[in-house]
Amino acid sequence: QLQLVESGGGLVQPGGALRLSCTASGFTLDGYAIGWFRQAPGKEREGVACISRHGTTTNYADSVKGRFAISRDNAKSTVYLQMNSLRPEDTAIYYCAAEPKLLIRRCAPASFSSWGRGTQVTVSS
Repeated sequence: QLQLVESGGGLVQPGGALRLSCTASGFTLDGYAIGWFRQAPGKEREGVACISRHGTTTNYADSVKGRFAISRDNAKSTVYLQMNSLRPEDTAIYYCAAEPKLLIRRCAPASFSSWGRGTQVTVSS
């Protein structure tokens, strides 16, 4: 079973920024498409951003377009989610997920089979 580890969450004021990282334990991420997801209390888990295996294709939820950026450094086996202009409604547990495919057509939880445990992001003044 693949093990993914998220880091970089925390408490930030509205308008602030955070960078989340997703790394792997026991394997490298370069063979996987990666997605970032989030789940707020009482809400379903939703896709935030996904990136293809080689980083050439990305897609974003409408709610984060222009504010968040997903990227990957396969040499470091790390995928990042840069989050700028954070809003209180971005508060959630953020998860990364991996799937051994070149490209994910639909950035949705059902498209991924391996998950991390999540990192809390809280946007509040």
